[in-house]
Amino acid sequence: MKSTERLKAILARRNAVTVPGAANGLFARVIEDLGFEVVYVTGAGVANMRLGAPDIGLTTVTEVADTVAAIADCVSLPLIVDADTGFGNAVNMVRTIRVLERAGAAGIQIEDQVFPKKCGHFNGKDVISTQEMVQKIKAAADSRHDQNLQIIARTDAAAVEGIDRAIERAQAFVEAGADVTFVEAPTTLDQLARIPREIGVPQVANIVFGGRTPDPGREKLAEMGFSIVLYANAALQAALRASYEVLGALKAEGRLDSVADRLASFEERQRAVAKDEWDAREQRYRVGS
Repeated sequence: MKSTERLKAILARRNAVTVPGAANGLFARVIEDLGFEVVYVTGAGVANMRLGAPDIGLTTVTEVADTVAAIADCVSLPLIVDADTGFGNAVNMVRTIRVLERAGAAGIQIEDQVFPKKCGHFNGKDVISTQEMVQKIKAAADSRHDQNLQIIARTDAAAVEGIDRAIERAQAFVEAGADVTFVEAPTTLDQLARIPREIGVPQVANIVFGGRTPDPGREKLAEMGFSIVLYANAALQAALRASYEVLGALKAEGRLDSVADRLASFEERQRAVAKDEWDAREQRYRVGS
């Protein structure tokens, strides 16, 4: 089964599959190693980790595609790719879908924010018209080569126009050809519950640690009818905290003894990147003496 077909089947189960985010191949390897079913290639993570910049629309489609290709090379899980606003208008969307599909995406998430976009849990967001987003969704659906590639249409309208308008937008996105919708940043459990109840296609819940959406847990989100639950930057936030603690100790003490329990061993690190597989390849292709 192709990765697009696998993702489509996972979404159809509507049992709130937990999907962690990765901004690089190493985090994706950890996600696969732990037995998760899907990797989310996080746009905020790419901005934070690749550029050292906030999630305010600074990344380019080629930077995201490079990240997707690297991740697709090292894991076999389906990849949902955060494509922000499609990096422009409906015409830009055509190229964005083609580039990211070719790079290895099984699902591509696009959103209705004004470009340059902001993190869905930041203040000061604005959205384009429903009509403009509908045209971008049509362009996305028309541009995919594999009809099982999942077009995931996100709306950020809840923070701008209220939850009622956000749900209306999502319903219009479905009519335009979106396979999945994603109402970003609901602020109450009642708002969360309305989303899968009122929109017919599979739904995404996005749980941001420290963000605006409450986290009732996977079981409750499954009862509500969500298909997947994103934890887009849990790995990034864990790594950032650990990096400050470990490197802070190294700066203060000139050694790592006091934080040794925070460090993966040399062997754990090599296992995480499948060094034994590369050793086997080296042996297989070695030139005889």
